[in-house]
Amino acid sequence: MSSGDRRQAPGQRRGGPGAGPRGPWRTTGRTVEEVSAGGIVVETSTGEARAALIARLNRAGRLEWCLPKGHLEGEETPEEAAVREVAEETGITGRVVGTLGTIDYWFSAEGRRIHKTVHHFLLEATGGAISVEGDPDAEAVEAAWVPVAQLRERLAFSNERRIALAASELLAAGE
Repeated sequence: MSSGDRRQAPGQRRGGPGAGPRGPWRTTGRTVEEVSAGGIVVETSTGEARAALIARLNRAGRLEWCLPKGHLEGEETPEEAAVREVAEETGITGRVVGTLGTIDYWFSAEGRRIHKTVHHFLLEATGGAISVEGDPDAEAVEAAWVPVAQLRERLAFSNERRIALAASELLAAGE
């Protein structure tokens, strides 16, 4: 096959999360770069570190627990967007205390190929009450405090479980 030929060789698998049965190379339209930010907001008032998670319904209608995150707006920095998104989706205000890493992945939507980069931060809770009422997109259907030690079992996505591990390590180093 020439480099310009996009047909798949027998036995090869192309694509990744979000790739349809025909593969991402068949997607029509342009490639779009998206940048989001979010993170893990932690509170310790009970003597145990707990993080605010949100639950969303996936395409099959099943509940998936995940980290709050969303697109940067205007001239926001990733840190500013993380603080805003966490507050909107969980009801908890916080301040950034560390960087947890970046996740990037590809998916297809509305005939476009999307490359998404998500910056994650560790936040210390400074106020608010756990709730999804402030989520402007109404994507979050539930929010809950979860012990940091249980995040890896609760989170639906392996890349977010790696972010939770980074948070646990950062919290342990700060004790």
